[in-house]
Amino acid sequence: MARILYVEDDIKLSALIRDYLSLHGFEVYCLHRGDQVLPWLARQQADLLLLDLMLPGLDGLEVCRQLRAQQTLPILMLTARGNDIDHVLGLELGADDYIIKPVEPRVLVARIKAVLRRQTGAGSEVLRLGQLNLDRVARRATLGQLELELTSSEFELLYLLTSKAGTVLSRDDIINHLRGIDFDGHDRSADVLVSRLRRKLGDDPREPRCIKTVWNRGYLLLPPEEQR
Repeated sequence: MARILYVEDDIKLSALIRDYLSLHGFEVYCLHRGDQVLPWLARQQADLLLLDLMLPGLDGLEVCRQLRAQQTLPILMLTARGNDIDHVLGLELGADDYIIKPVEPRVLVARIKAVLRRQTGAGSEVLRLGQLNLDRVARRATLGQLELELTSSEFELLYLLTSKAGTVLSRDDIINHLRGIDFDGHDRSADVLVSRLRRKLGDDPREPRCIKTVWNRGYLLLPPEEQR
């Protein structure tokens, strides 16, 4: 049974969501302030953080920033804002996914399961490409002697790009793989994840040698011999 920490200042809504998620097999703990999150996680463990953006104490973005400095717990951010910049900021700070409220409960369950699947991985594949090594079971990524600190979404995207090295992957391919939904033409999460991966791989975003942008088509990871 996956344990979810749900942070929402609307007490009535949090109770409704908690009860719905509990019916679908999740163990749910509710907090109502952002500044309660890190102290709670210092005492207890969770498998996923379901985090509202607008919170008293600390807002969701600041909670996300502080938590990412300490651990890679999957974060699914909930926001009532339609402003794209908030979603981009959340992803830049390390959120694994976001959902705009109000959300259909069945969609919420599906997105939670997708994030948890990425965290646990599947199969026993180990990928090696040049100095890059990816262990999907251990969720461990190394570049030479350097261990890469990746969120579950970053790991899955890097695994996908590595498994298809030399092949252009469209944004639709990426979003479908990460979330199981089609790209709607506006979702920026693929671009933000690629940007974060480039930084962690030491790839110059202005002239990337590792993860290339193919305009109007998508992204590809170049094999080591082509990285010039």
